[in-house]
Amino acid sequence: MNNQLKTVALLAVLSGLLIAISYWIIGGTGGLMIGIGLAAATNLFSWYQSDQIALRVYRAQPVTEAQAPGLYGMVRKLSDRANIPMPGIYVVPSPTPNAFATGRDPEHAAVAVTEGILNMLPDDELEGVIAHELTHIVNRDTLTQAVAATIAGAISFLAQMLSYSLWFGGAGSRDNNRGGNPLGILLTVLLAPIAATIIQLAISRTREFSADAGAARLTRNPRALARALQRLESIARQLPLNANPSFEPLLIINPISGQFLGNLFSSHPATEARVEELLRLEQQLLKTP
Repeated sequence: MNNQLKTVALLAVLSGLLIAISYWIIGGTGGLMIGIGLAAATNLFSWYQSDQIALRVYRAQPVTEAQAPGLYGMVRKLSDRANIPMPGIYVVPSPTPNAFATGRDPEHAAVAVTEGILNMLPDDELEGVIAHELTHIVNRDTLTQAVAATIAGAISFLAQMLSYSLWFGGAGSRDNNRGGNPLGILLTVLLAPIAATIIQLAISRTREFSADAGAARLTRNPRALARALQRLESIARQLPLNANPSFEPLLIINPISGQFLGNLFSSHPATEARVEELLRLEQQLLKTP
């Protein structure tokens, strides 16, 4: 419950940023109401279409059991252990090894893996990755991350529109009641997308450790997931995935090599920290009958 309250608060802040930018662009009560409507529509749309949004972003294609019997068997076994319905299974046409889960709830969920991860990981490591993604579904992280990604994308788009308005001298002059505040508009243009990104990434990073722990419990083989994370990070540095920045937090590993300003703008916790925690969990599981 505490985690859910934090999620609601973070998403409320993102929606507030979206409303604020709409107010600066249009101005007055009209701009405020349009911003509220836009925030509500964005949340509603991402609620019902969160799975399809992410799948389209990464050009994921559905696969049948006849096409991927091993993958289907692995997902079915782990879904039964997690006590959730079998999610849809998709493959992303990319040689970069990565994976993600999406959907508003376990009844409307999907797991997507790249062609690269299917070709590069041994079965035990792939099982750890799948278990990680299924834990995101169990914890309802997939909905939170998809909604956050959609709102953050809308904030970036509106901030870009506002910057064009400021550049061409249109902002701040349409609403005499507000008096126009170019400095405030400039700060909104510069800081709103950054704040949205930091909030979005904070949502993602706090959930990766939990998903890793859930995968360790499902497979009872945390070391396999630790090896998978190390392998995926190493390959991602050499073969980055062309990803939409707003949806990078959905992936199991940061899909780009090199991170600006270090951990501040990292969509994931440090792999070393995740591996260390998984090895600690391994010791706990060894003591548990």
